[in-house]
Amino acid sequence: MTKEHKHQEKLPDFSVVLGGPLYQLYLRTRLVKPALDLCGRRIVVICMFTWLPLLLLTIIGGAAFNGVETPFLFDIEMHTRLLGSLALLIAAEPIVHRLLQIAVVQFLERDIITEENRSTFNSFLSSAMRLRNSVAIELFLVFLVLTVGHLIWATYAAPNMSTWSLNILNDHLSLTPAGYWYVFISLPIFQFILIRWYFRMFIWYRFLWQLSRLPLHINSLHPDKAAGLGFLGNSVLAFGMVFLAHTILLAGLIANRIWHTGATLIEFKLEIFGMIAYLMLLAFVPLFFFSTHLMKARLNGLRAYGNLASGYVNDFSRKWMKTDSKNNEPILGTSDLQSLADLSNSFQVASQVSLVPLNRGIFLQLLILTALPLFPLVLTLIPLESMIKNLFKVIF
Repeated sequence: MTKEHKHQEKLPDFSVVLGGPLYQLYLRTRLVKPALDLCGRRIVVICMFTWLPLLLLTIIGGAAFNGVETPFLFDIEMHTRLLGSLALLIAAEPIVHRLLQIAVVQFLERDIITEENRSTFNSFLSSAMRLRNSVAIELFLVFLVLTVGHLIWATYAAPNMSTWSLNILNDHLSLTPAGYWYVFISLPIFQFILIRWYFRMFIWYRFLWQLSRLPLHINSLHPDKAAGLGFLGNSVLAFGMVFLAHTILLAGLIANRIWHTGATLIEFKLEIFGMIAYLMLLAFVPLFFFSTHLMKARLNGLRAYGNLASGYVNDFSRKWMKTDSKNNEPILGTSDLQSLADLSNSFQVASQVSLVPLNRGIFLQLLILTALPLFPLVLTLIPLESMIKNLFKVIF
């Protein structure tokens, strides 16, 4: 049996996605197969269940195309929420499942978890799976959405104008039939799926925190410049779709304000910066759990290879550079020079161990991915007439 098969055989099934009451409901309604297949079916069914009744009810009520200040089909924020963000939150599940499972396996494949800590490692995995499967926690999330979530929407997010979801008569707000479906069905479903992702991220971050308390077997000479923990930087991209769902939602909100109230993109610079900073912090904070290990690996590597280098260069100097040396060996073609260069390279690798298992490429990838939905909004700063004239100049 190969080393890889041995590790995989010992590894309990790990997934922050394959479990919990909602997952069991997916199984019973044939919206998922055990390996997270049928993702497209889940997206279509859930998004249409939240969005299609709103279209039908607003057509019947005469608020789909006109009749109110913000008709249904022109509510960009709502469409990006139920057809964009919600779809991405569902589509993220197989990606997160696969990438995090790969990360967990690599702790064993790279022998970062020593044999004496293998049972503790398995207990951390089992604890994470029990937390993932908790019925009580998901019921609490439902309660949170129906109470606090509704209160936050009513206080901060409810429109202050006549829309497809709200009628305003004598300063009194009343929900339309479509509004009732949105506020008590569509919005809670979206909020529950979103907050459930935060719970899943908590499970993963808690697991990493527990692992960071173990005496990990890492090596400062590893070429990933993170003592062998570089794969954790790649695992950050697992939640990229979840972060993208946040900025799509923000882009829809800003586009709605620009279109319907005449706002400008510059007015939202703090919100944009705050959202990007929040998502970057949320993504990379767990990597700092391992900074102490990486600092020790760097210092130990520098000390060990510094001592080794001192001994080697002293011997090299005595052999090749002392004028009274009796060495008759020709220097051309000797392996001593290559060994000296190899030792220097090893010392450089040890000195460049990062204090966070992250490289610039991963950071830039996630930054661009999360900011991508906001780029089209820049076009709102350019007058349409001017943009068309410039386009004609380029073409003709």
